[in-house]
Amino acid sequence: MEAVQVAVIGGGPAGLMAAEAASAAGVSVALFDAQASVGRKLLIAGKGGLNLTHAEPYSAFLSRYGSRRDVLEPHLDRFGPAAVREWARGLGIDTVIGSSRRVFPSDFKAAPLLRAWRHRLRQAGVAFHMRHRWRGWDHERALVFVTPGGVVSVPADAVVLALGGGSWPQLGADGAWVSTLREEGVAVAPLKPANCGFDVEWSPHFQSRHAGQPVKQVGVRVEDMDGVAHLHRGEFVITRDGVEGGVIYALSAPLRELLAARGAAIMHLDLAPDRPLDRLERELGRPRGSRTVASHLKRYARIEGVKAGLLREFAPPEHFADAACLAAAIKNLTLPVRAPRPLEEAISSAGGVVFGDLGADGMLRALPGVFCAGEMLDWEAPTGGYLLTACFATGRSAGRAAAEWCLRERPAP
Repeated sequence: MEAVQVAVIGGGPAGLMAAEAASAAGVSVALFDAQASVGRKLLIAGKGGLNLTHAEPYSAFLSRYGSRRDVLEPHLDRFGPAAVREWARGLGIDTVIGSSRRVFPSDFKAAPLLRAWRHRLRQAGVAFHMRHRWRGWDHERALVFVTPGGVVSVPADAVVLALGGGSWPQLGADGAWVSTLREEGVAVAPLKPANCGFDVEWSPHFQSRHAGQPVKQVGVRVEDMDGVAHLHRGEFVITRDGVEGGVIYALSAPLRELLAARGAAIMHLDLAPDRPLDRLERELGRPRGSRTVASHLKRYARIEGVKAGLLREFAPPEHFADAACLAAAIKNLTLPVRAPRPLEEAISSAGGVVFGDLGADGMLRALPGVFCAGEMLDWEAPTGGYLLTACFATGRSAGRAAAEWCLRERPAP
């Protein structure tokens, strides 16, 4: 294959944005992906409504990136939530803000946006090469790809790697690139599950009755390694193996780190977040008469179904005979978790290329002319548009930097 100016490897959001940014800077761009088409994870993520970004105040938005806020903030300053919405508008896709301040395409669909994006990239001259699985470099430092027609080598002036993490192996994000980069002297933190479910040791009775049921309107608190409390309110789902869902995903980072360091972690559940403790005590202290405990809980605490099951599962039996103890258990039920679910089941991954091995422009210090973007970098964020926005932002930065490198090293005649 002929030499290219900028090769982008990976056809997810970060790679597509890198290709767009590099092409807009005036260089020729070829995009390579192992799959038969680009944007497959984007399409899967958009099945329930494509959450593009979030419309909360910007300082709160930045806080969602935790310890990686400082390194991601310059990229997000250049292409943050407002810019994402304007970019979508440029594709002919209007956006709406949901009740939780999440931002979606007005039709909530991913496919129209992806089609418009692919069309614009092709119009800009981006060449797409599908079913090209990257396998590193050859002895002449050309890119090596395995294709249905055999192995091909592609010389490139600059390269953007946007290979994803390790949480979607069926769509190509299998983390196979980790060993390749480590062999080149690049520091890569181990890939770990993020936005994931966790195993819980249910009793057979609870598992058989409640697996698959949602637990709605609860408060969840986790104290991290430093004793800082992380509080979230929402819902989650009971699975045969444990728990998963929005509020669990939001707490996956501190839970995962506690399990790694201590081998144990606890979630504290508030099963009645809208009812103060003293009110619960008064209500549950009413004479029960001939009513069963279950009927009493339902009538005076609105605890029934799966919530009542959780209370039976983890509250000591003697607490059900004491209104104060029962109210305390409802407001602070301890639920121990055993382990995160496997990486391939997670929505996203933590770990990846460490930022210390990158320059400010996203170029690998060990590999001049090679830039990294997206989820293969060592950061994580909760769901809610934060993952996608940072992938867009780092992809855009890497694409621009790769084009500038290319033009600086090989200026036009």
